[in-house]
Amino acid sequence: ADQIIMQSTAVVALALLESVSAFQAPVMRSRPVQMFSEGDLGVLPPLGVYDPLGLIETRDMRRYEIMEIKHGRAAMLGFLHVIAIEAGVRVPGYLSTSQNLKFEDVPAGCFASLEAVPTAGWLQIMVLTCMQEAGTGFASKPQDPDGEAGDIALDSWVRYDDPEVKTFKLNAERQNGRAAMMGITGCLIHELLGVDALYPTGGMGGAAPPAIF
Repeated sequence: ADQIIMQSTAVVALALLESVSAFQAPVMRSRPVQMFSEGDLGVLPPLGVYDPLGLIETRDMRRYEIMEIKHGRAAMLGFLHVIAIEAGVRVPGYLSTSQNLKFEDVPAGCFASLEAVPTAGWLQIMVLTCMQEAGTGFASKPQDPDGEAGDIALDSWVRYDDPEVKTFKLNAERQNGRAAMMGITGCLIHELLGVDALYPTGGMGGAAPPAIF
């Protein structure tokens, strides 16, 4: 029981940490309100400049851009995780030698796989998250206040000199991130409703889904 409580506490703490870090943009110098127009990065059909709440005229949209990119990247990793565990992919070795827990023992399911991670594992994830957020982790650097939104990659990463190719790649990342945010949210809601994350209607075989209520 104590182990379950500790694991649950660690999961909640990590969720809170992610929420705080995700909604905190790097410290930036004062800059004018940024307006968007057709053709800007992320302004794509069919919605174009979509601002039903009128935030563009009142908020620092650069901060929102950075948050969207960060959330999109995290969501893409999360959705790939769901696909991998649902497909039965497991890396070899032990998740915890002290508990004799192998990666192959981790159950499928969004919440079940998270709850299977020991407390020490969550602490390692939290430390790595803090390091990446502070720009002291691996393969990344802090967000430059005057740099492009979301550009935290080191110089060793692929760079595109052709403006058209670069624009296409950045827009593709933005759109994939938006789709992934919707996808991972849907997977979590499916499991909370008691059905399979990826196949809420019963799977590829067409079987009836389990009862929700």
